[in-house]
Amino acid sequence: MKLLDHIGLGRKHRPGDLPAGPDGTRSGSMGRWLLLIGFFGLLMAAFPGSYRPEFRVEIGDVWRSDDLIAPFTFSLLKPADELAREIADIRANTPSIFKQQAGTATRIQAKLDSFYVWLEPALEAHMLGDSTAFKASREQAGLNLDDRTWAILADDYKTVRLASMRSDGPPARFIGTDIRLRIEFLVDELLSEGVIDIAKSGIEVPAIVVRNERDRTQRTVALALVRDLSEAREYAGFRFGRTFGEEGGHAAQQLFDAVMEPDLVFDAAETKARVDEAVESVSPTRGAVPVGELIIRQGETVNADSHLKLRSLAAARQESADPTAAWIERTGQLLVLMGLFLPFLLYLYLYRNPIFDRNHLLALVLLATGITCAIALVLVRYENVSLLLVPVAVAPIILTIIYDSRVGLLTTVTLGLFIAFLAGNQFEYAVAGILAGSLAVFSVRDVRNRSQFFLTTPALVFTGYAVVLGAFSLIEGGSWSAYGRNLGFVAGQTVLIWLTYPLILLFEKLFRVTTDVSLLELNDHNHPLIKLLMNRAPGTYQHSLQVANLAEAAAAAIGANSLLCRVGALYHDVGKTDRPEYFVENQQGLNEHDKLKPRMSVLVIKNHVTVGLKLAEEHNLPGVVSQFIATHHGDGIIRYFHDLARKQADNPDDVREEDFRYDGPLPSTKETGIVMLADGIEAAARAMRDPNYAKLENLVNRMVDERLVEGQLRDCPLTFQDLRIIKESFHSILVGVYHSRIAYPGQKE
Repeated sequence: MKLLDHIGLGRKHRPGDLPAGPDGTRSGSMGRWLLLIGFFGLLMAAFPGSYRPEFRVEIGDVWRSDDLIAPFTFSLLKPADELAREIADIRANTPSIFKQQAGTATRIQAKLDSFYVWLEPALEAHMLGDSTAFKASREQAGLNLDDRTWAILADDYKTVRLASMRSDGPPARFIGTDIRLRIEFLVDELLSEGVIDIAKSGIEVPAIVVRNERDRTQRTVALALVRDLSEAREYAGFRFGRTFGEEGGHAAQQLFDAVMEPDLVFDAAETKARVDEAVESVSPTRGAVPVGELIIRQGETVNADSHLKLRSLAAARQESADPTAAWIERTGQLLVLMGLFLPFLLYLYLYRNPIFDRNHLLALVLLATGITCAIALVLVRYENVSLLLVPVAVAPIILTIIYDSRVGLLTTVTLGLFIAFLAGNQFEYAVAGILAGSLAVFSVRDVRNRSQFFLTTPALVFTGYAVVLGAFSLIEGGSWSAYGRNLGFVAGQTVLIWLTYPLILLFEKLFRVTTDVSLLELNDHNHPLIKLLMNRAPGTYQHSLQVANLAEAAAAAIGANSLLCRVGALYHDVGKTDRPEYFVENQQGLNEHDKLKPRMSVLVIKNHVTVGLKLAEEHNLPGVVSQFIATHHGDGIIRYFHDLARKQADNPDDVREEDFRYDGPLPSTKETGIVMLADGIEAAARAMRDPNYAKLENLVNRMVDERLVEGQLRDCPLTFQDLRIIKESFHSILVGVYHSRIAYPGQKE
């Protein structure tokens, strides 16, 4: 870092406002280097292969770069819709492939033969009334026929057997025999034409390809000449009905459905491979753009023809890029990124030392900006998505609330330039992003309610983008349809700003920082700890309210964090909820200390700091608020009991001041120093008899000077100018509280 000193970029080493963190120590420099190297490494890993303008323009945009002339001859890509139509035609006209299954007729015949072997024993048992044998033979037959079919066959079998026993008529024939013959005939007929195993309604091509792997043959067959299984069953049912009537037709249909199977099986893998092969053979280009041809002039609106040429040039550049050129381009990208972020990092190093020197706070800054960069790097890969969808304002809002508006503004400028660079050096992205982000930063400098996140700030961001984009459209005479499309992306970005609130809460937990958002929640008088103070120690509660008013006004007057002062003052005396009767503001005439020795009274008084810190831990108060509990008395002496002990002692010199002092620590920030002063002055003013302007002025001056002389403010960055303004603020508030009142008629003197 000495090099920076030599070139005039060394630190000035002046005190600054510390962000709320767990401590004030510096982190190791090795950790900072790892953070920065990791940040830029991740950016480069995610950065697209090229950032040239032709990669990001859309139809209707204005070409802002110089005239573009074809640097070499390149193939012209087909329009996306034309290419999609060709592929759709291929898919619609590529026949499905079916494999012919060998032995289908043999398997069907085997099922029929097996069924008829057990059919006659079953029917014989049924005729003889042997239900057990009938059931066993029926199960052996194996085909799942319904009871109606078995009844039809059994009745006909019985009729034929009884007729054969009589010699007075012609011999009868069993219907089952005729059904078998008809099924065998129909199976031969159907298989000769082909039966497929999937529904024909799912096949769009009017022909199929039938492959016979055994004979190594392949033929194309019209889809209308084959049947699917449902059509085969329907055809067989029609023939059975004409031959056997309703009852016999039902039995024949049942038996046919049980034995029939398709002989042509759809081969999905082969069909897909054939379609993919045909799709791959489609040429993505048509014609070429010769070297030297003017593609588009500066200021022209991109139309369909020029957009196609720009896309073709981008694709050709990617294909023709050699490794050396790619590395050169990546090096250039890295240098540009470092140039974009270096001013921001230098600002943190030179002027915001507490942030740069603490690794967890620097990591917070890099993570907040990195999230926005990551979103941009993802969206840039989608041709039809504009980078106007990137929520540029989210990171500046987060950093403004956690740190201040200066950090937020530098973040805004950095991210605005980064998006413009990623969009192909489009100036309007930088101007719009910086304006909208700045408006967002200014709107959250003093967060007072959640509506700022959900209403005010998104509206300001949208307005900023709308004005800038509209101005560029007016200057360039661009397409208003493109302007409307861009506003749609901006509207999506403003919706993403709603993520800011939960992200702030997440960052507070991850990095142990406290923002105004959390302080606003702690300022709620319905907080359990404040309600406990209100119920157990109402006098202390009223005292805390007055201290909060004094501290808030004084902090605002010197430019300190007034909200932090107010919240710290509200909670500084919560320890008095334990034994509140020992504190004068809660006493009702009886003083409990009259029963105790001075040393014991001091222990009780000092204990309210310890109890307060314990309650703060139990209620998860941030460390920055707990500091007010620990420091609001510093290491000051409890004068009343010290003097009382000296009076009661045989030898006053034996009474040590150290035994009557608070344990500290001393205030180390402007805010904790202000609350210490406000706490003592409010208590003294409350005890004053007949306060008036002069008395209150003398009180304020005397007590502030006493704290200064005692050294209670030696670790606090309050200046003499700050103390003068604080005195004036305290005096003004106290005069308003304790002003004289008119004596109304009937009031006692």
